[in-house]
Amino acid sequence: MTFFSPTAALAAAAPSVELTTNGVGPWPGKVPTDERYDPELLSRGDSRNVIDRYRYWNMAAIVADLDSQRHPFHVAIENWQHDMNIGSIVRSANAFGAHTVHIIGRRRWNKRGAMVTDRYQHILHHETVEAFSAWAADAALPVIAIDNVPGSVIIETFEFPAGCVLLFGQEGPGLSTQAISSAEAIVEISQFGSTRSINASAAAAVAMHAWITQHVRFAPRTAAGL
Repeated sequence: MTFFSPTAALAAAAPSVELTTNGVGPWPGKVPTDERYDPELLSRGDSRNVIDRYRYWNMAAIVADLDSQRHPFHVAIENWQHDMNIGSIVRSANAFGAHTVHIIGRRRWNKRGAMVTDRYQHILHHETVEAFSAWAADAALPVIAIDNVPGSVIIETFEFPAGCVLLFGQEGPGLSTQAISSAEAIVEISQFGSTRSINASAAAAVAMHAWITQHVRFAPRTAAGL
C-alpha cells in the first residue's frame, strides 16, 4: 500500500481549533450530494471523535483522505499482557498521522483507550517478534526501539529516519529482550524527576512528536495567525 507523504509540505501555521467537541446535529439547510457524506449522519447528526473537517463524512472517505497524507513512520507495540495502554498509543498514532500500527503478540488488544480511532488506522498483526522483524526487513524499514535500557541514546539528540518503525513495549516490563535485539537503535526519553519511567502511552506520544518535529516543516506564523 503506497501513501503520499506530506513530510516536505508545509504544515499549517495556525493551530487548529475544533469547535464541535460534543458533535453536531443534523445537517442544516440543503443536504449535500457529495459521495463522501454519509446520508444517515446528515440526517441524524455526527457525534464521532473526528475533526471538524470530517464531520458527516463516511468512514471510507475519511480513511481515503488520511491515506493521501499519512507520514512514513510506523508504530509497533508488543502485546503479551493485554496492556491497557495500547489503545491510547493507537489513538496517538492516528493523531500524528502514522502510516500503520503493528500489534506484536496477542491478536486481541485493549481498544478502550483508542476512542474508536482504530477504525481509521491501518493495523497489522504479527504473531511473534521474529515475524515482525521479517516484515520490517522486507519493507526496508529500520526498527527504532523506545526504552530506557543500557545501550540507549537520548531522544533529544537522536536523528530519526524518515521511514522507520517506532517500537514500544508494555507498561512495567517494557520491551522484551527479543524486541530490543531486533532494533537498529534504542532511544530513551530524558527524565528529570524521581520516577524510573513514564507511562507507556505518554512515552509513545513523545516519541511520535519527536519524529514530527524532525520531519514536518512548519511555516512561521504571521502576525495575523497569532
